[in-house]
Amino acid sequence: MKRILFVCTGNTCRSPMAEALFRVKTAGEGFEVRSAGVAAFDGQAASLHAREVLAERGIEHEHRSSRLNAELIDWSDLILTMTASHRHAILAYFPEAADKVHTLRNFVGVEGFGDIADPFGGTLEDYRRCAEELEESLDRLSVLLKKERFREL
Repeated sequence: MKRILFVCTGNTCRSPMAEALFRVKTAGEGFEVRSAGVAAFDGQAASLHAREVLAERGIEHEHRSSRLNAELIDWSDLILTMTASHRHAILAYFPEAADKVHTLRNFVGVEGFGDIADPFGGTLEDYRRCAEELEESLDRLSVLLKKERFREL
């Protein structure tokens, strides 16, 4: 089983959407998926617009935010951040995780700007655009991890 942790800032927008989208995309394929935030307050619900965008895709996600901690670092096999600054923050506090922390877009080979735009405080359309960015990267991630698993057999 591969354990994947998606990380953003407050764990109420991007990383919970990534978690829910990837979980649905890879259901039954042997992945465990969680999300956390580098500056999250534990127990907050996903933002209203994040929930609406997921609902538009037929996904229910009962999310409560989690602050990134050593237990989550140890739990994960792969940590994918929404921005380079999230990656740098993780490495500052958890340098031992260096080999498993990557920005999502760089890890899957998306050229150009490597950050997933933060929709926090934006419109529903901003959240839809964010979800589209995430889905592009998560589709690539799914293919990449399936190839990797095939090589391990």
